[in-house]
Amino acid sequence: MANEHKIEINKRANITRQSLKQLRREGNIPGIYYSTSSKDSIPIFITPKDYYTAIKSGARIFNILVENKKQNVLFKSIQYHPVTEVVLHLDLYGVRMDQALTIKVTLQLTGDALGVRDEGGILNQPFNEIEIQCLPADIPDCIELDISELGMGDSLNAGDIKLDEKFILITSEDSVVASVTQPMKEIEPVVELVEDEAFLDEDGEPIEGEEGKEGEKPSEDAGGDASADKEAESE
Repeated sequence: MANEHKIEINKRANITRQSLKQLRREGNIPGIYYSTSSKDSIPIFITPKDYYTAIKSGARIFNILVENKKQNVLFKSIQYHPVTEVVLHLDLYGVRMDQALTIKVTLQLTGDALGVRDEGGILNQPFNEIEIQCLPADIPDCIELDISELGMGDSLNAGDIKLDEKFILITSEDSVVASVTQPMKEIEPVVELVEDEAFLDEDGEPIEGEEGKEGEKPSEDAGGDASADKEAESE
């Protein structure tokens, strides 16, 4: 059963962008309160101390005062800074304790999969959460799934999760939530050395350049030039 925790909230009179920046500079967290019972949303802000105390409480349902009326709410959405992970904005969603709601709950795998332990497989978990429907007071901290008998090549679907009667599964029953697969083998690339045929003779031997060949005789043109030089010297 979900615990409840009280949060002190403050209504924001000014909703301009400049006022949002000012709130954050002062260390406060701006947010919006809304519910299905009202078409109007209310701009609010809370202090970091109240926020982190609420998170550490482990509660899923929080009590706030909205226009002097007690209201039960959930943290519907939390926006973080992409670098510092400071909370930038949050949405508080008003709920009725006698009315079922749809919520995502952490899926916790338990046990050691047979295919991993004895067959060297790899465990895959495509989903860290599943979606269920239940009353606010019944929201669980997590949903457990035993994977001890999961062998190589086996998989478990959302429909295999055994839920208490007070929970209704909203996630598709055919969705794979855990599987064991073969590890990928690393294939070393094969490099083949191919000699350029343009530089090979008919026997497949490399052809050397004209200069530097051992035992090569001068060409006829070269011999003719040498004879002419000797005749010039005799004259």
